Amino acid sequence: MAMRIDIPATTPTRTISAVTSMLWEDLVNNPKKEGPGDFINKKKIQCAEKMIRGAFVELYRGLGLLKTYSSLNMVAFTKILKKFDKVVRLMDEVESLFTKNFANNDRKKAMKFLRPQQLKDSHMVTFFVGLLTGCFVTLFSVYAILAHLCGMFSTRTEATYVETVYPVFSMFALLSLHLFMYGCNMFMWKSTRINYNFIFEFQPSTALKYRDAFLVCTTMMTAVVGAMVIHLILLSNGFSPRQVDAIPGILLLSFVTLLICPLNVFYRSTRYCFLRVIRNIVCSPFYKVLLVDFFMADQLTSQIPLLRHVESTACYFLAGSFKTHRYETCKSGKLYRELAYVISFAPYYWRAMQCARRWFDECDIDHLANLGKYVSAMVAAGARLTYARQPTDLWMIMVLVTSLVATVYQLYWDFVKDWGFFNPKSKNPWLRDDLILKNKSIYYVSIALNFVLRVAWVETVMRFNVGVFESRLLEFFLASLEVIRRGHWNFYRLENEHVNNVGKYRAVKTVPLPFRETDSDG
Repeated sequence: MAMRIDIPATTPTRTISAVTSMLWEDLVNNPKKEGPGDFINKKKIQCAEKMIRGAFVELYRGLGLLKTYSSLNMVAFTKILKKFDKVVRLMDEVESLFTKNFANNDRKKAMKFLRPQQLKDSHMVTFFVGLLTGCFVTLFSVYAILAHLCGMFSTRTEATYVETVYPVFSMFALLSLHLFMYGCNMFMWKSTRINYNFIFEFQPSTALKYRDAFLVCTTMMTAVVGAMVIHLILLSNGFSPRQVDAIPGILLLSFVTLLICPLNVFYRSTRYCFLRVIRNIVCSPFYKVLLVDFFMADQLTSQIPLLRHVESTACYFLAGSFKTHRYETCKSGKLYRELAYVISFAPYYWRAMQCARRWFDECDIDHLANLGKYVSAMVAAGARLTYARQPTDLWMIMVLVTSLVATVYQLYWDFVKDWGFFNPKSKNPWLRDDLILKNKSIYYVSIALNFVLRVAWVETVMRFNVGVFESRLLEFFLASLEVIRRGHWNFYRLENEHVNNVGKYRAVKTVPLPFRETDSDG
């Protein structure tokens, strides 16, 4: 007779229970046996003893393993505590050395550097962003209605009004659009865990956040559109242009004063950082080029229309044209033509000098190739300016050739060098191995969008027969497209910096020490 006993688990209690059930079942099913002492089969008793013995052996072995596991955890925990104590002692020593040597024994001052306080996001910032956005939309609607009712864009008044108002207000509009795009960039970098503050070497405690960028943008645009409404109301009520045209100048002066204000108000650390970076760019190549320097210089190459408006506005007020209301003074003459070339060349020149300085410091031939890209852009910009004044077939051909060469050069550098795409060995076709965005189709759409926006210069060779207001509106539209392209370019540029560490240890925490270690002979 074959025996089969199912035991749930090899523990003594469950084994004894299973054996007892087996024996009791045997007594019930087989009550009649030969002799009173043969109620339980000896074979079954031996089998039960063997099972109970095996259960105890397994239990003892499991308890031994548990004891070993407990001992290992205790040893590991003890070692962790010893390491922790050592780290704490090291932190105390580093804190003491830093306080003594870099903070003049002022521990509070030292802690500001060693443990900077991260400012919490305030709901008031979000509230004011929404409030000012509503104010901007309302004021702009009021301005559009008043301008239509007053006939400011009629053929009789549009030349005078547009030429005096457009440079100032479009300058602020382009700047606000760039700030808005930068705020969108910071939001996307934060959402995708790109450590842009570390890459740019910003202080986390004072770095601008995306809500702050939106607040600055909406504040500026609300003030600008409010000034436009006041300017239009006063002009339509019979005030002389000499008095009214001082409003854009007051607005510009107010923003410049706020930018250089030494008081700790309205993001002073960010304002001073911006001024310091602009100084480094203008004085290229005399300063060592950091990532934030050439990143900002790239932004300036997309804001040449803004720089042209700054020049026109400065001339209009400094030359006293707002008193005589003669805007032609700043739009004619040899000096104006020369300044147009200088301003159009300046951002490309600064960026080229940065490339030269980086080549001198790093001896990387890619920086010389990048310098050639900006030289080709300067040649193309000069050809377009000359064609605007001399619209002949020869200069049109020169514009087409130089712009085509510069565009192909720029597109190659955008996709291959700055974004890291078109890697033939990449596991992602036409892209790179490491991608932060999960949806790959976004990258292909971005490539197509950057290509389309790069070739917007084709408009310069088309001679549209439109009025002054329409031409200015078209000019502003194209300038806005370039700012949008730059904001779109920024995300992928920093993504590539983050995943590939192109900028020499800017995107990782393990950074070589600033001194050379010596090997010991012993």
